[in-house]
Amino acid sequence: MTHRITRGAIAAVTVVATGLALAACTPSSDDNGQLVAFGPQGENGSLKDNLFTQEVEKKFDIDFDWQTTTYDGSVAGEKRQISLASGDYPDAYFLVPWVDGFSRNEILKYGQQGVLMPLEHLIDEHAPNLKKRFEEKPDWEQSVTAPDGHIYAITQWSECFHCSYPSKLWMNTTWLDALGLEQPTTTEELRTVLRAFKDGDPNGNGAADEVPLSGSASEPIINYLMNAFTYAPVGGPSSPPPLVLDGDEVVLNATSDSWRAGLEYITSLAQEGLLDTAAFTQNGDALKALGDSADAQILGSAVTLHPYVFVSADSPDGRDKNYDAVAPLAGPDGTQLATWRSPVNPVGTFALTNKSTEEERIEAIKLLDYLATDEGQIRASMGPEGEAWVPAEEGDLALDPELEPTFRPVTYDETSNAAWRSMSQYWDSLEFRNAQVVPEDIYTPDGYERRLLYATQEYEPFAPDESVLFPVEKLWPDLETSAELAELQTNIATYITQAQAEFVTGQRDIADDAAWDAYVADIEGLGLCLLYTSDAADDSLR
Repeated sequence: MTHRITRGAIAAVTVVATGLALAACTPSSDDNGQLVAFGPQGENGSLKDNLFTQEVEKKFDIDFDWQTTTYDGSVAGEKRQISLASGDYPDAYFLVPWVDGFSRNEILKYGQQGVLMPLEHLIDEHAPNLKKRFEEKPDWEQSVTAPDGHIYAITQWSECFHCSYPSKLWMNTTWLDALGLEQPTTTEELRTVLRAFKDGDPNGNGAADEVPLSGSASEPIINYLMNAFTYAPVGGPSSPPPLVLDGDEVVLNATSDSWRAGLEYITSLAQEGLLDTAAFTQNGDALKALGDSADAQILGSAVTLHPYVFVSADSPDGRDKNYDAVAPLAGPDGTQLATWRSPVNPVGTFALTNKSTEEERIEAIKLLDYLATDEGQIRASMGPEGEAWVPAEEGDLALDPELEPTFRPVTYDETSNAAWRSMSQYWDSLEFRNAQVVPEDIYTPDGYERRLLYATQEYEPFAPDESVLFPVEKLWPDLETSAELAELQTNIATYITQAQAEFVTGQRDIADDAAWDAYVADIEGLGLCLLYTSDAADDSLR
């Protein structure tokens, strides 16, 4: 049974009302002229003492007063939400999308309450570089413009090529060579390889200690394997439910017959001991412990964004060089797809509140405008020239050989408190990234970006087309139903994630029709519906 919603029904959903009056903007008077800013702070030093902070304070005449949180998403999100609920919130937010940010329903809620200030007039008057970037990347401007025409928060724009195909299978090539095997190309060939990893002692220590395939809860292993049966959008409890297009209808793919077939295959791998079921619950540190096992190299393959997620760079025994990406597998009926992630990030990471003064808003938007330049992006996200990067020289080769190289990253102290890193990555375009100088030896840390480029090129031909992709990242909720939508979306996504793990681990019987019907009924009971709308959605879904 597949759950469908017609495009016409979506188009008929009421658009968020425009022209709502903004609440009075009363700047705070107790900050002594300081821009009170909220942001995550790591273990390498304080944001106050950060070298980049000090540089931009001088450059833009800003005096920051930081309210900090951690890089733990649950802690950061709770602290931000408590401050908003209490009314004791800062003048500005500088957030990291993979840690915490304003959801679209929050952007609409706080924007139309007058808590978050409209930014479009500030951009027009004081941010020429950002305005130019919006013209270059119209999807970026569309993604930050609410249905009422205002921009209440700015998202980070990332065209990281290897990040656009996040679910990759990285396999131990030395083990394949030791066993006289080739990379698998189909689901059954994968089974054959994993059996050999389990039973053939590829690490040569005489012990049955090999883990053929693993992963972590934060990077769903189902995404890679499911794509041999049907398209799997970016999934997990922190992502929207897996919605796809089927002709003129929107489908919840996780209740389809093809999704069930994929789960049956994945379950069969687990039953044979070929798939580490801890992959559904363990965190990234636990996966890294497998990859870095001191006793012996025991990990045969893993589904992750890149190898350094599960094995340390420059490992003493060189094991970090042993893993290569396996292209998407073909399933029983020839289905062969790759999960694709849009560069449009719906999470708002820069915002100004009604506690800020007009002068502070101008200072802050000028800083953001600087982050939208190549110069600002290199300095803010990487570090100082000469320490974190150097200008390209004659003879250097860019990541994209067709481009003129502009800068070369260099190895420097990763504990340095000299850059904002992920908090500053507002301009991460394909052109910017691909102009960096990268050595040709892909198995060195310095050549790692080229290794990821080559791997991702194996995935690009299997990207889904627009007949399958449902543009969740381009849609905005109706303000009146946004809170209900957010809860519904979270509940369904969380339930799907938990139930799938239970099917694979045998707590539920995937072969039992009654168990599958109960799973579908549970999802229906959670209130399956779609409450998104936007002009872009109406145009694309008519």
